[in-house]
Amino acid sequence: MRKSRTASSGTSPKPITVLLAEDHTIVREGLRALLEAEGDIRVVGEATTGRQAVGLASKVRPTVVVMDIAMPMLNGIEATRQILKVVPAAKVLILSAHGDDPYIERAMAAGAAGYLLKQSSLAALAHAIRQVKAGQTFFSPSILRRLRSRKQKSVAPRAPARKELVHPSPRELEVLQLVAEGDANKQVAAELGISIKTVEKHRHNLMKKLHVYHTAGLTRYAIAQGIVESSVHATILRARKGKAASNVSST
Repeated sequence: MRKSRTASSGTSPKPITVLLAEDHTIVREGLRALLEAEGDIRVVGEATTGRQAVGLASKVRPTVVVMDIAMPMLNGIEATRQILKVVPAAKVLILSAHGDDPYIERAMAAGAAGYLLKQSSLAALAHAIRQVKAGQTFFSPSILRRLRSRKQKSVAPRAPARKELVHPSPRELEVLQLVAEGDANKQVAAELGISIKTVEKHRHNLMKKLHVYHTAGLTRYAIAQGIVESSVHATILRARKGKAASNVSST
């Protein structure tokens, strides 16, 4: 049997407190059991949505947040940005199935301290948690190789910069995700604590910025940008259709 780090050192240092943000129950429960077996890591909270992760982080103030990107209601990148506003001392470690450069760039821009792919081992996850807790950055080896390669290429002469694209604001991105998940304006307003008129204004601004003119276009953009996963979108819509059918049959 492998000895925990605490047992092998003969000391009892303060454990690393971790908040798990993962919407799949079986994955989240497995991560919790495996991480707590390490001895020096203690899971102090579990979130199933990005918005819940922000609220829990403010409440339990974890040392490290292990964050999935594909979170409902508020994606992991926006949740990372909001968590670091309310708990600046926290370190956010992204644990995602997505390893494409745009995801990594957006996560780092939001303030994430590391990015680990879900196919990594438990040992790699535990090591990454310890590294970011110590103030270091950590990336899966395949990601680190790409980042180093890009850094080397960046010293070469660059082509003239293109005109910067207009990006949605953080609040517009929140509205966009909820719209893409199928929420009506009234539901979006209730979730964000703003007026329906403000939601309509954000939707109008989004359509103008993105040059789309209907909800389907906003949804396609959200999926293409990784703001919401197509599988998450489909699951939510199926659940709502099932609930609607159940309500009809019970009347």
